[in-house]
Amino acid sequence: MNVSWNTMEGRSLLGAFGLAAAISALVTALILRRRLGAALDQPDGWRKQHHGPIPRLGGLPLFVVLSGGWLIALVLHGGLWLDYLPLMLGNAAVFAVGLLDDFRPLGAKVKLAGQIGAALLLYSMGVSVDVLSNPLGQGSLQLGFWSLPVTVLWLVAVPNVINLVDGMDGLAAGVGLLLCLTLAIVAGHNDQMQAVWLAVLMAGAICGFLGFNLPPAKIFLGDGGAYLLGFFIASLSLKSSQKGSVMAALLVVVTAMGLPILDTAFAIMRRAVRGVSIFSADADHIHHRLMLLGYSKTRALMALYGACLMLSLAGLSILLFRGMILPVALAVFCLGALGLARYLGYVRRWGSLREQWRHALARRRKLEHWRAHALALEFDIERCVDLAQFEQLLRGRLQWLGLLAVGHAPLTVLRLSDGREACFASVDDDSSQAWLQRRALDAFVDPLELALQRWNALPPCVAKPVNEAPP
Repeated sequence: MNVSWNTMEGRSLLGAFGLAAAISALVTALILRRRLGAALDQPDGWRKQHHGPIPRLGGLPLFVVLSGGWLIALVLHGGLWLDYLPLMLGNAAVFAVGLLDDFRPLGAKVKLAGQIGAALLLYSMGVSVDVLSNPLGQGSLQLGFWSLPVTVLWLVAVPNVINLVDGMDGLAAGVGLLLCLTLAIVAGHNDQMQAVWLAVLMAGAICGFLGFNLPPAKIFLGDGGAYLLGFFIASLSLKSSQKGSVMAALLVVVTAMGLPILDTAFAIMRRAVRGVSIFSADADHIHHRLMLLGYSKTRALMALYGACLMLSLAGLSILLFRGMILPVALAVFCLGALGLARYLGYVRRWGSLREQWRHALARRRKLEHWRAHALALEFDIERCVDLAQFEQLLRGRLQWLGLLAVGHAPLTVLRLSDGREACFASVDDDSSQAWLQRRALDAFVDPLELALQRWNALPPCVAKPVNEAPP
């Protein structure tokens, strides 16, 4: 391994880290000072409980540092730095998709198409997974045709995993910082010094941004920042690994990402059982559960940082010991995942797991019933002669859910495409139904949008009063 903190190279890397952090902090401060009216994350009183609108342009300082550092290195040294042009183009494409979504939501399908396009761009320019070596010994597997889907899956999955954990101040950025430092060590182990420099530059950029992103956050990564960070990690892990050791290098990254991957697995299983899209947001991630258990934001964040650090060290040990501890690490991880599921309350009691499963399926059926009501309302609206008749139908549908909007404080606010808000309130205080009610109301967005298109107004029973303060 060529990187040593006692060498000129090591001191240069420290200097680059500090300079990247300073530039990132300066760009972030300028964004906050300009107080841009667009790309703001509005609180919703449910998942987003921050106070007031917060900019979602945290990816901008990361992109400025990364692209600027690469361009300077290309001008001064050229040569091998030109080999990283595919990475820069792919990262720029993914960042552009996320940034556009920060300004105006593009929809999950459009964003996924953009991510796949960026992955295909890298593949066409020679950045791919072609050979999977045996981390435990000799031998390798030639992927052949499967090289394309495996490469695209890797380059698309990692950004979405990072984006999924970007629901708590400082979490995604802190996880990204640890992953970039881990990648720098992996690249140094494989004598890929250009990759070391890029990883250190990104780590420095994250460090400068993180000072503004820790609780209470003044700025968020946004989709642009989360996608850029995840795609950078995924693409650099491919580029920095030697063909003969690509499996070991990817195992390091997968192990280091153990916490985000586990959170993603919990989310997919949870949403599949509940009958909602795996891309839908909820307030049941690991950090949400920790705060429900009494952790403050800072304590929860430090606990998650500690877990990520331990997993990063475990990943590096797999590389340094040539995979010999992989079975032990996998067993410990599986046992830890089961224990975490019980501790966080995803599984109340192992003995009552079947009963919990039946209860979840019953909630799913009830949710599907409500979606059917919302869909029927979309058809009914075409037969309504005026807004008053539509309001009467809407009230009838909502009574099945136990929601009203008159004489009660708002329980849920739905923001529509033109910025108007529809407010709903519960007729009882049964907090256990809050999640189900929220999901049911999400299904009513489309009928309300149709009402706006037809009458340019919302039914009075859900329209937000003019003199009501924002929630």
